[in-house]
Amino acid sequence: MKGGNGYSFRGKHVSLALVALVLFSALMCTWERNPIATTLRSAQEWYYLPSEFPVEAPMESIRTPSLEKGVAAVNSMPAKSPETQYNKNVTATKSKEFPVEAPIESVGTPSLVKGVTKSIAPITENGTKHQLHAEGVAAVNSIPAESPKTQYNQNITASRSKACNYAKGKWVADSRRPLYSGFSCKQWLSSMWSCRMTQRPDFSFEGYRWQPENCEMQEFDRSAFLRKMQDKTIAFIGDSLGRQQFQSLMCMTTSGEESPEVQNVGWEYGLVKPRGAIRPDGWAYRFPKTNTTILYYWSASLSDLVPLNISDKQTDVAMHLDRSPAFMRQFLDRFDVLVLNTGHHWNRGKLTANRWVMHVNGKPNEDKKIAEIANAKNFTIHSIVRWLDMQLVSHPRLKAFFRTISPRHFFNGDWNTGGSCDNTIPLSKGSEIMQEGSIDSTIEGALKGTKIKILDITALSQLRDEAHMSRYTVRGTLNSSDCLHWCLPGIPDTWNELLVAQI
Repeated sequence: MKGGNGYSFRGKHVSLALVALVLFSALMCTWERNPIATTLRSAQEWYYLPSEFPVEAPMESIRTPSLEKGVAAVNSMPAKSPETQYNKNVTATKSKEFPVEAPIESVGTPSLVKGVTKSIAPITENGTKHQLHAEGVAAVNSIPAESPKTQYNQNITASRSKACNYAKGKWVADSRRPLYSGFSCKQWLSSMWSCRMTQRPDFSFEGYRWQPENCEMQEFDRSAFLRKMQDKTIAFIGDSLGRQQFQSLMCMTTSGEESPEVQNVGWEYGLVKPRGAIRPDGWAYRFPKTNTTILYYWSASLSDLVPLNISDKQTDVAMHLDRSPAFMRQFLDRFDVLVLNTGHHWNRGKLTANRWVMHVNGKPNEDKKIAEIANAKNFTIHSIVRWLDMQLVSHPRLKAFFRTISPRHFFNGDWNTGGSCDNTIPLSKGSEIMQEGSIDSTIEGALKGTKIKILDITALSQLRDEAHMSRYTVRGTLNSSDCLHWCLPGIPDTWNELLVAQI
């Protein structure tokens, strides 16, 4: 009995072994047709593409007939494999998104992971990341017949030709101008600059706006401006033309309406009227709802002016050409936007009348070359720009601008020799500016290589000789003309529009 049972047990083992051998042989024969086998392929086999797309081949090779072979090869890969479909999508996207010179370093090796990373980046920026899988193959099939390199170069050329230059453009008629009324903006606008309050008979100069070439510049909106400048301070530091720009912005921001809620905060900056003075050194106002502050400080030369004898009203004033105004040094950390300007006080008559004595390195200047007015101005502008540019490193939120010089329009003489600006026809000398560089080469040269932006208003203002104060005053007319300052509303409004567009 025991012997019989052992024989039976061994027979069962033999039968099971034979069955297993038959099943194993059948499985080996059908292995290549078994879909399970495809899941066990190596990563290198998954990412393999035909030799028409070598690993380091530049994108230029895609414009040849081999593209059709490549697409056919991609489409012939296992249809049920999601990885293969993803690989097709990435390949298609690369052929569409990558620059011509970019090598397809990811194709043909496991380094596709690197390639996928590079492909996803531009897709994400264009907002089409989620369309990658759906549009990948379609992108390959829709490649235009023309050379990708040609198309790329055309795009670059078009982009360069559409570069924004706020100083380049044209004046266009606009029935929605002016932005405010000179009659109503009495709270901020000096009466001597409000031409609507004078005996001037024509106001056609108010009906134009500046249209920069290839720039999307929205119309000024006071609510949007105050929101943009919430909890921020914008400071104008410069001569009386800077004061005009300051008053213009105050009128624009209030639409020229009475605004009793606006707070006078000049005391915070020491901008109070000294005893016996005609006016304070500047003004500062705050809009309480947005905590926006707009201020102006008079510094005609942008140099540091220090009386040599503070107790003597007739004392000489040290004009430190290599030192920024004390006001700017003291309050720079409170500014978010700074606009500088200078120019019209750089003449011998102004220096003599103001008793300004040039100083360099803390002592009277002895360099005859620097003593020349043009050189002194150039030296000062470069000194201030260098100092301010260094300060921007520790004031990263500050946006600094240097406005170019406002043009004068005295014809047939100067301000003291019978010169006038009686033209009343707008744009009689043209309406368009096509030049690339600034007329104010001193400012442009000083700002080159710095983080300070140029607010280039010279050329576009040069076309508007009819928009000056001319010979009209509140009380009548004068024999002399003011062909330096502008009527408000007027040209300084455009300066502020360009400034706001670039903040």
